[in-house]
Amino acid sequence: MIKRNLRHSFSLLNVDYVRLNAKWNYRNVISPYYRIYYIDEGEGEISDAESLLKLEPGYLYIVPSFTLCNLNCKNYLGQYFVQFFEDSTDGSSLFANNRNVLKTAATETDLNLFGRLLQINPGRGINRSDNPKIYEKDIYYKEYQELNNQQNTSAYLETQGILMLLTARFLNPQLFKSPERKLIPVKIAETLNYILINLHTDLSVYQLASRVNQNPDYFSRQFKQHTGTRPLNYINEKRIERAQYLMATSRMSYSEICAQTGFDNLSYFSKTFKKLTGMAPSVYKKQIYQVGFNH
Repeated sequence: MIKRNLRHSFSLLNVDYVRLNAKWNYRNVISPYYRIYYIDEGEGEISDAESLLKLEPGYLYIVPSFTLCNLNCKNYLGQYFVQFFEDSTDGSSLFANNRNVLKTAATETDLNLFGRLLQINPGRGINRSDNPKIYEKDIYYKEYQELNNQQNTSAYLETQGILMLLTARFLNPQLFKSPERKLIPVKIAETLNYILINLHTDLSVYQLASRVNQNPDYFSRQFKQHTGTRPLNYINEKRIERAQYLMATSRMSYSEICAQTGFDNLSYFSKTFKKLTGMAPSVYKKQIYQVGFNH
């Protein structure tokens, strides 16, 4: 008998039904959480680095976390949406190799799932002003976890189940690019886990290689062969992903985020952030709130 353990779970952020107009028009959106849309009326567009998709009635769409995209509605769009964070036991993501917007035909079951999600999670929409000078940004993201903590066990488990069912709709072989199954050496796999839980420390190729008793050059070549990137590139990518998460969910200053993610100074943090996301930290943070509140 084959036993499989679920490594991924989800934390609900928002769920609601909204009627959008031309005000819903954003470029270069990148968020640390997932979005799933169900369109029932009107039309719009959503695009990523590779494709442009028409938002049309009767379809489901997913925007994985840390996926750069553009959102647009010219006239009118009726949209069910759910936003949620992904957690995993090893820090990995279901869509780590599929940072693209995906589309699939919806079913009656999908619509019923959204209805049930709204029913058991009342008051989880976005109802504040869209003016960043008026709404209290920090409270917005802090509230979501407190609301999740207040759920009774039944509602919590059902919410998890619905989020899994909706996410699973995009994991079928026709839509999802399954990465080739490669056997990663134990020393590399263990190093990936070590990096994720020690992002706040001083990580170097020499130190990582020494931990697994390998020559730094040999270790670096092995790391790239099995991950597709050099150790320092991987470390910086994970540090910026962690920084994006902290910017969205905490009241930390940029200096505190630097300390939590292992950057020596604000200048290097800002330079690396812009290199990997295409925008300065301040622009990214403003964009998160504007897109979220203008739903």
